[in-house]
Parts: sequence; structure tokens; C-alpha cells
Amino acid sequence: MLQLRAKSWESGAFLDLAHAAVADARTADAVIVVNDRADIAALSGAQGLHVGQDDLTPADARTIVGAASWLGVSTHTEEQWTTAFSAPISYVAIGPVFGTGTKATGYRAVGLETVRQVALVAGAHGLPVVAIGGITLERAPAVIAAGASAVAVISDLLSGAPEARARAFIAALA
Repeated sequence: MLQLRAKSWESGAFLDLAHAAVADARTADAVIVVNDRADIAALSGAQGLHVGQDDLTPADARTIVGAASWLGVSTHTEEQWTTAFSAPISYVAIGPVFGTGTKATGYRAVGLETVRQVALVAGAHGLPVVAIGGITLERAPAVIAAGASAVAVISDLLSGAPEARARAFIAALA
């Protein structure tokens, strides 16, 4: 699963990228999730959308992307993840688990114990948990052991050759 983030891009350029990524992903049996932009997700045929706390609500986003689409929401506090479980989502993201320099979230690191708590509640709702923020190859196994179904990674994939790093993640988490 690959997420497309292009917060500062113009809509046309982002839609062109999304169309190309969706086409490429289909040949590799991969899933494309668009960050923030329900319109781009729907128009490009992406398989999913991920929204944050300042984006469309999951209910509003769901009306745009449809019932079959993956829909995830980022959460950072107990109030946010509790609210998320009553929304029409496919997964909940929690973080930042560790400190991260990729994105200034305005929230402090939640740690592995919070991942455990969220995973227990999410499991009761039949939802997977994606851990975000500061995930490295070395930290990923502990995050999965804490109950996350998946990890979102940016910086660590770019710390070397991205393909080799991605393969190392797959091997470590297999």
C-alpha cells in the first residue's frame, strides 16, 4: 500500500500523478491511497483515501470515495481515536509513535503503550491499526508486536536505496 502526499501541489498535477500511480500500482497488485484529497482519490480511481484531523470528516469523505474504498484517519489523542471508531473508516492510524522530523504534527510522541491501547479497542471494532511517525526498520518489529497491523514509513525508506530499504522492511516484518 502506497500513500500519495502532495500537500502543496496544484490539483491538476496531483491528479496526473495519481492517475499514473494507480495505473502502475495495478500492474504490481499494489494499493494507492491518496492523502487528504477525496476528489483526487475518486477521480484517479485510487483504492483509498487517508484523512487527517483538519480534512474532510470520514463520513463526508466516504460519500465521495464510496463504500468500497479504503478510508483511514490519522489520530493523535484518545478523544480522536475514540471518535474515529464511530466513523465509517477502514483503518485507524495512530501517532506519531516516536518523534519524527518528517511532519510537524503538533502532537508529542504517543509511544508503544498507546499503540497497544488503540489496537485493543480497534480489534473490538474489527479495524486494523496503522502506526505512524518515526518508524524505522529497527523499531518496526516492536510496533507490530505492540498490536499495529501495519507501519507507515517515509524517512527511513529514504535513508538509503528506497527499493532495498522497502525489501528490508518486508523481510523484517514477514
